[in-house]
Amino acid sequence: MDPAQPASSQLQQALSADRPAYAYAERQAQALPLAESPYQAVQLSPAQPPARALPPMDWATLEAEVKGCTRCRLCETRTQAVFGRGNPKARWLVVGEAPGEQEDRQGLPFVGRAGQLLNNMLRAAGLDSDTDVYIANVIKCRPPANRNPSQDEIAACQPYLRQQIDHIQPSLILALGRFAAQTLLETTEPIGRLRGKVHHYASTPLIVSYHPAYLLRTQPDKAKAWQDLVFARREMAHLQGKP
Repeated sequence: MDPAQPASSQLQQALSADRPAYAYAERQAQALPLAESPYQAVQLSPAQPPARALPPMDWATLEAEVKGCTRCRLCETRTQAVFGRGNPKARWLVVGEAPGEQEDRQGLPFVGRAGQLLNNMLRAAGLDSDTDVYIANVIKCRPPANRNPSQDEIAACQPYLRQQIDHIQPSLILALGRFAAQTLLETTEPIGRLRGKVHHYASTPLIVSYHPAYLLRTQPDKAKAWQDLVFARREMAHLQGKP
């Protein structure tokens, strides 16, 4: 893409192969507010055990700690823990749910079919998955048979994700999927009610969208995912003071 072109032009060119979905998403996104909508966070179930605190670590120590983690039962069945990939100084942070089979084998997040779709979506939005974003998961180890992570597993991994966010200090977080959104926002609200708004993790703007694995199973909702990306690009432009 030509860096001299406005982001909106780059995005439109990238999506030209799927113009109907893009056009729908752009129309819908223009109607969304840039400011945060009124939002009341719902606390996680009190039955969830509190996450044990970790001492502050530098990036290399944190990665080594994750790779050798034994804080929950998932260490017994994983091939390897999955720390993250991309640029740790990026302004965009993408947070998914948990590693799948391919991620468990390769030690990187989003490398299977869902990862290919995510890379294509980011590229369509003018973002390089290696240089413009950092990608991590709420859960660092694959749950057996790709089952849903349990609350105690989510709690055990939360200190790692918190420290990753503290190190990266992103300008915007894109939470993909129900577990990522609910964990970061400390809510039990369904993803359909969380989309289309600017939430905050601490002071960092956060936008919710569907997980790419869900989009592979539910093709019609790809248009909604484009809408979320357009909305996220508009919010980032707003944060940068661009019209």
